[in-house]
Parts: sequence; C-alpha cells; structure tokens
Amino acid sequence: MKKIKGRMDESILVCVYYGPNGERLIRRGYKLANMLDCPLYILTVDRLPYDEFNEEKSAYVDHWKELAEELDAEEFLLRDNEKRSSIRAIKEVAHKHNITQVIIGEPPQNRWEEITKGSFVNALLRELTFIDVHIVSVDRTIKSSSEDAIYEKGVRGFLQESGDSYRIVFTRSMHNQYEGIFYKDIGTDFNNGIFKFIHEGKTCQVHITEDKVTQKIKQPPNLK
Repeated sequence: MKKIKGRMDESILVCVYYGPNGERLIRRGYKLANMLDCPLYILTVDRLPYDEFNEEKSAYVDHWKELAEELDAEEFLLRDNEKRSSIRAIKEVAHKHNITQVIIGEPPQNRWEEITKGSFVNALLRELTFIDVHIVSVDRTIKSSSEDAIYEKGVRGFLQESGDSYRIVFTRSMHNQYEGIFYKDIGTDFNNGIFKFIHEGKTCQVHITEDKVTQKIKQPPNLK
C-alpha cells in the first residue's frame, strides 16, 4: 500500500522517451516530488502497440517500471498504440491526474525542425495551461545523430547577395534574401558548413565555405 503523500495540491508528471536520458529525468522528478512530498507519475507515449515494441524499447519500458517501483512513484503510465500527438496524450494524462508540474527532456528537435514545424515546447505550453513545465537539458555527449557528429548545433542565419554569389550573415537586415539555419563544421574557426532554407516552397541546402555559398541558387539545390 502506497504511502499517502502530504502535498496533494501538487503532483509531478515526468515524460520520458527511449534513450539513456529517461532515467535521469525520472530521478530529477523524484527529487522534486520528494522535496514537495507529493505524488510522482511517469509517462511514455508510443504510436505502436506494446506487443510490437522491439527488444530495445521493451527493455527501456521494463527498466522504467522497475525504477517507478524503486522510487515509490504513484504510477507508471504507458500510452501505447496512441494515434493522437504526444502533446495531446500528455495533456489528457495531466488533467486526469491533476498534474501541476511536468518534467520533459530537451526535445529531440534541432533548430531547422523548429523553424519548419514549430517548437514542441511552445505547443506543449499552449496546451498545458496553469501547469508548470520544467525542461531538463539532455547530455549531449550521448546523442548519436550523425549530423550532430559532423556539425555544431544549428544557428539562425541569412544569405545576402555578394557579387555573383551569396554570403552568410547572422543579423537581420533589409538586404537579406534568405533566412534559414546554419550548421557549422566541427573543428573549424571559419564559417564552413551547410545552410538550410526554404526556396520556392521547398527545403534546400547549400554548402558554405568561408562565409560564401559555393553553388548558385537558381533552382532548388539538394532538395530533401
């Protein structure tokens, strides 16, 4: 039988997804719930039904269940076979369990995804009215994206005409022709890397070498 928590006006929900940061988020939520002496819930959402999980996913879920028991969490919630967005699922769980504080990891969304799809955090904040949202930064040393291994984190940039080509700048100006995200090569002091932007309604990518675009922008290059 679970111990009755002292602060029933507060309730913590930790949202985890597959990867090594899940346990870190759960333990962060446990510390907060322990400090407030309030219930702790743990949630993961997946579009697949549980019986279709691969071995890795199943192992994470089993570990989180064990961790929930070890930390005396109120409940571990698995929303599998979920056809709605994860934001809608989080909202429903939060309202059902009278959640007052939600903990999430830094979303697996780079700056380019944010500019084209919108921010996951902003969308979540719009749905979770009167609920505090805590964002815990992930450990970047254990991220495994191949792009992250080659380029630094993307930053907003702009292209301006320069002679018969374009150069990249990082301040807004009436002279800017394109706005997008610049991914700088790791290990260089110069602005070398790739620039992603929208051209004629399509996502394009050009290479940047020492501030200059190395290809013409007439037809959308390297369409993704």
